[in-house]
Amino acid sequence: MRRIIYSVAMSLDGYIAGPNGEYDWIAADPDIDFKAIWARFDTLLMGRRTYELVKGQGGGGTASMKVVVFSRTLRPADHRKVTIVNEIQESFLAELKKEPGKDIWLFGGGSLLRSLLELHQVDSIEVAVVPHLLGGGIPFLEPPARQARLKLTNSKVYSKTGTVMLEYALDYSEPKSKAKGRRPKKKGKS
Repeated sequence: MRRIIYSVAMSLDGYIAGPNGEYDWIAADPDIDFKAIWARFDTLLMGRRTYELVKGQGGGGTASMKVVVFSRTLRPADHRKVTIVNEIQESFLAELKKEPGKDIWLFGGGSLLRSLLELHQVDSIEVAVVPHLLGGGIPFLEPPARQARLKLTNSKVYSKTGTVMLEYALDYSEPKSKAKGRRPKKKGKS
């Protein structure tokens, strides 16, 4: 079954883009094989804002991919080369994951990440932590969001730029209930 992977670059202070959507702060590390990253996917999931940014820049390599845009305002008739979905539904995402093909890239958007996490539909998070402080912008995960447990599956340091790639699997199992209150005091010898 295909996986939905949130693969994104993030500043050290937790932003995926600057206040105006700028990403010129992302260091292009020569050791990161961007062609191989793109080759892992055949479907992109985007929110409206990310889609409009990508479209405004000429598509950026998305022509050979299936593009699904979640938007309540875009009309499908105006965007015939992409699939416009008005409402994020678990059933739609589950069916998409069952289709044959490569993994699915949740392509930018802390708001979309939050929505898919709520539905337990994100399988993996791959974040390239770039040694840059933006001081504000578009957050990695838009608040308010539920907590999610992650398990580190891989990490790599790119020494030329100081970028650190972290890969996590999502753990949606329910946490073991913790006893409320204080621990009972140990009885000492009298």
